Order: sequence, then structure tokens, then C-alpha cells
Amino acid sequence: QVQLVESGGGLVQAGGSLRLSCAASGTIFSINAMGWYRQAPGKQRELVATITSGGSPNYGDSMKGRVTISRDNSKNTVYLQMNSLKPEDTAVYYCNQHGTRYWGQGTQVTVSS
Repeated sequence: QVQLVESGGGLVQAGGSLRLSCAASGTIFSINAMGWYRQAPGKQRELVATITSGGSPNYGDSMKGRVTISRDNSKNTVYLQMNSLKPEDTAVYYCNQHGTRYWGQGTQVTVSS
């Protein structure tokens, strides 16, 4: 059974940085593309970034230029480095085995002004 567990969220001041992690188990991690999404209260879930099995990133418009997605296949982990955070980045951030029904439980990111 595929399990995705996010960590690294928290409360940060505007302009600050956070690095989210998503640890995968029960899957052949290295052959799967992975993604990060976010959902703010009252809004639809939106793409933040994806990364192919080969490590090529793709970024959504919402945080482009302020985030970097990366992966460590030896640790079955995908990361999301977020910089220059804004209050509007406040959301629950979810990890996804891209294109599948497998999602993590989410990690809350709150950015204070």
C-alpha cells in the first residue's frame, strides 16, 4: 500500500522560508513522478510543482520563482523548498504520486504578515 507522509510545515513570518518533505513507502519511488499541491480555505486544490522520475521539475504559476522541488531517490523523499513566503501562501500542502490517487495527509503552512 502506498503511503505518503508530509512534514516540515509550520508558522513562518512573511519573507521566510520552509522546506517540506514527503516520504514515500509501498511504492517504487524512483520510477514515479511526484507532485506538490496546496489548498487554501475555500479554494480549490492547485498545483505547486511536479518532478519527473528523472528529476525534471515543472512549476505551477502560483509560486513559480519562489519554490524548488527536488527528490532523493535513495531516501524515497521529495522536497519542496519555499522562499519569500507570503500570507497568501497559507494553505495545506499535499504530496501526490503524480497522476495517481495516492495523496498524503497534508501539512499546514501558515504565513503571518
